[in-house]
Amino acid sequence: MSDATTTVEELRQIIRQFVEERDWRQFHAPKNVSMALAVEAAELMEHFQWLDVDASRKLPEDAEKLAAIGEELADVIGYSFALANELGIDVSDAIRNKMVKNRLKYPAEEFRGRYRRDG
Repeated sequence: MSDATTTVEELRQIIRQFVEERDWRQFHAPKNVSMALAVEAAELMEHFQWLDVDASRKLPEDAEKLAAIGEELADVIGYSFALANELGIDVSDAIRNKMVKNRLKYPAEEFRGRYRRDG
């Protein structure tokens, strides 16, 4: 299975089934899942702490480090799907709607090759 052949719904179902098999839904209040997501995001960031930009771009050359980063990324995405499951958020719609807003906020002709934070 790969990104090209796996649907978002299939991944959400994998997370849903894992949680249900362990009777963990009782612990998966949106507050708790969002906090767990933040913890996992911090664990992902640890892999990049103290690296400069060039070193971070070379990480794919180290299979062991890349595997560890992939595990943390999977945790972040898994908790994101768990939160979507708990709140009934359609992830595809949420991303599409957010990108419409982002395109309006950051027009390509104005932001190509640069970033400016609006006050």
